[in-house]
Amino acid sequence: MVLMPWNKSDYPPSMKNLTESTRTKAIEIANALLEEGYEEGRAISIAISKAKEVTNSIDSSENDVTYHLVPHSGEWAIKKENSRRVTEVFQTKNEALVKGNKLIKKNNNARLIVHKKDGTIERVS
Repeated sequence: MVLMPWNKSDYPPSMKNLTESTRTKAIEIANALLEEGYEEGRAISIAISKAKEVTNSIDSSENDVTYHLVPHSGEWAIKKENSRRVTEVFQTKNEALVKGNKLIKKNNNARLIVHKKDGTIERVS
């Protein structure tokens, strides 16, 4: 008996409450397990479990945000890591530090890297 592979619009009912990214991964894994000869119910169970593991680790790392407090044209700026532009510019380092601390308090996964005037790292919060 040849089973048709599942896809984004046709998948097992047990996958309906998964997030889209987790469901997509579960479908991919389940189809691979079926190709390897796994029984359908077992393939679905394993696929859902593994997809949750994979997408949860990806989702949590995507939520980690790092801000840098950096010198910027004689002033100070907050810049999100890997961003081309600064988020906000301040006249003093202290003003920027107050804003940076507010940002990391708002997001538990955030951290603030404070730089010295020469660009080297002073501390990480």
